[in-house]
Amino acid sequence: MAPLPIEIFGHRVIAKIGTGAASQVFVVQDMKTKQVWALKQVVLAGEKSDRFIEQVEQEYAIGSKLDHVNIRAIHKILRTKKLFTTTEVGLLMELVDAETLDDQHPESVGMAANLFAQVARGLEHMNERGFVHADMKPINVMVTGEKQVKIIDLGQACAVNEVKKRIQGTLGYIAPEQAHLQAITAQTDVYNFGAMVYRVLAGEIIPTALQIGADGVSMSAVTPSMVKLPTPLSKKRVGIPDELSDLVQECIQLKPQDRVQGMGQVAERLEMISSALGDTHMGMRAVGAK
Repeated sequence: MAPLPIEIFGHRVIAKIGTGAASQVFVVQDMKTKQVWALKQVVLAGEKSDRFIEQVEQEYAIGSKLDHVNIRAIHKILRTKKLFTTTEVGLLMELVDAETLDDQHPESVGMAANLFAQVARGLEHMNERGFVHADMKPINVMVTGEKQVKIIDLGQACAVNEVKKRIQGTLGYIAPEQAHLQAITAQTDVYNFGAMVYRVLAGEIIPTALQIGADGVSMSAVTPSMVKLPTPLSKKRVGIPDELSDLVQECIQLKPQDRVQGMGQVAERLEMISSALGDTHMGMRAVGAK
């Protein structure tokens, strides 16, 4: 294991807390103010790493325009340049002491609805500011010990109605319009969100328009007509109310116009479900299991 750097961009390195495709995330302290931050570092390492630096630039450009309790705050971007080329970037972010939804499963159906409602409110804020997260999945949602949600990783976020030049998204969560390089809208977040909720509550990813080839490695986009909607959650797990199951099924409709219209409506319905259930014990088990 490589030793920790002593400092990055004039900030003292305290610990390493994460590693991405081309990034490292550290806990750092500002030498002057003593403020502690999370710092995402990407170093240029060849032509293919250009896009990772561009993603951090994009994350800052969008994140700096957001201000919501359920989205991790982006503070500042730091750059190292040689001639006219950026060779290293550092993104100073709010330090969040939390686990992701991949690691911390909701303790009850009511708590699950509460957490998902917080995510929906954060996405609603992004959409209202003119942006789409476009990569909502369990690993991009952190939950603190106080059960507060923080949406993270805006590396694939974009402006509403942007058409991307290459497929960006994650198998099991990607919306049909992402797989087919069509305009990304707020309804894309609705789909990604529904797919995420299904994964958390059912333990399975849903079939999407991006599918693995016969070789088990390559991936290709298929027409929405070839995608079969998954079994509703209430028929997969005993203990999930129809109201929650129906909402998720409406979020993952293949046509954007057929989905719940906007994250605000999603959040309102989840808040009603959470209020009705309270802290009801999850009590979920596979249908037919004893």
